[in-house]
Amino acid sequence: MIYTSHYISPLGELLLAGDDEGVTGLWFAQGGRYVGLGLSRSAVPCETEDIEQAKSWLDLYFAGRDPGPLPRLHLTGSAFRRRVGEILCEIPYGETLTYGQIAARIAKERGLDRMSAQAVGGAVGRNPICILVPCHRVVGADGSLTGYGGGILRKKALLELEGVDTGRFTVPKKGTAL
Repeated sequence: MIYTSHYISPLGELLLAGDDEGVTGLWFAQGGRYVGLGLSRSAVPCETEDIEQAKSWLDLYFAGRDPGPLPRLHLTGSAFRRRVGEILCEIPYGETLTYGQIAARIAKERGLDRMSAQAVGGAVGRNPICILVPCHRVVGADGSLTGYGGGILRKKALLELEGVDTGRFTVPKKGTAL
């Protein structure tokens, strides 16, 4: 069974989803790409314990505090996408990594010479659990704030909320992540 709920954040309404194993989705309800991707029409509005914990975590987060340990998550998708999600969850509050750094880590784990940063970008861009699985903390190797399904301005706002100096990053003038 899939359960859903809504959360009003300073950056817009969020749609949460979860199952009996944890939170499975968190999307910006308006203006985001992939809103509700994979969400069944039979989802039931319900405040589960995992969803309530996610909302408490979000309250602390949007108050500008490091909310600490994540609520219980249920990462889904391919093994590659789940591994990318796990690595995203390890990026500390207020810090960033590049797509290339994540690709290099996965390549090393798999005993490969290299891995495509674009493949990592595809997995990061389709992350179904925004903010909790902090895909907003991933930036381009050239210092660009790119590839955020919730929109570039939200990505910048989330990083600033965490105390990241976004002045060192560039914002693309055109593209799909705006």
